[in-house]
Parts: sequence; C-alpha cells; structure tokens
Amino acid sequence: MFDSVTSRALVSALDGLALRQRVIAHNIANVNTPDFTARTVEFERELADSVAQGEGAVSARIERSRGIRHQDGNNVNLETETLTNIETVLRYQFATQAIGSETSGLRTAMRTS
Repeated sequence: MFDSVTSRALVSALDGLALRQRVIAHNIANVNTPDFTARTVEFERELADSVAQGEGAVSARIERSRGIRHQDGNNVNLETETLTNIETVLRYQFATQAIGSETSGLRTAMRTS
C-alpha cells in the first residue's frame, strides 16, 4: 500500500494531468485563431520536489507557451499538442492504475482485519 505522501502525489498528478488535457483541448480548438497564445501546464518539477520533502501535494500552474509564432500571430503547434496529449493520457492511465492498486490493497486489508 501507498503512504499518504504517495497518495497526495498521485492525486496532485491526476489533477495536473487533467488540467493539461483541458489546456491542450483549448489550444487545439484555437489552432486557427489569429494572435492566440497557446498555454502549457507545469507541475512535475514541483511535484518531485514536494515528494522529496515528504509532502506530495502541489497545484499545477498554467503558463504561456513560448512556441514559435506563425504569420497570423498564433503559436499553436498541432503536432506538439497531439504528442503531448498522447503522453498525458498515458501518464493519467498509469496514475489511475496506481490509485486503483492502492484502493484494492486497502479493501484487502480491511477484509482481513
């Protein structure tokens, strides 16, 4: 079973990844909007530091993308957004499986006590 630091870290990761998915969807929806500035979601470095300090909980933050602007002033890169979304989905699945394992372990422990 996971300790509370791990549980908090997994929940923070799920929150950050869900936010990243929403931001990616918003970026893709605006791929043809002139002067639109794409956004990114950052939390991994802070999460690693938080876990190392024995805390585990962080909040993700949205930042402006520094991507190259096209002639219309838009900086959404559809290829980058698509690849980031695939990576995000895979990380989200991994984190949900980890939480599912934790919950299963807790159920087993409760039945045997």
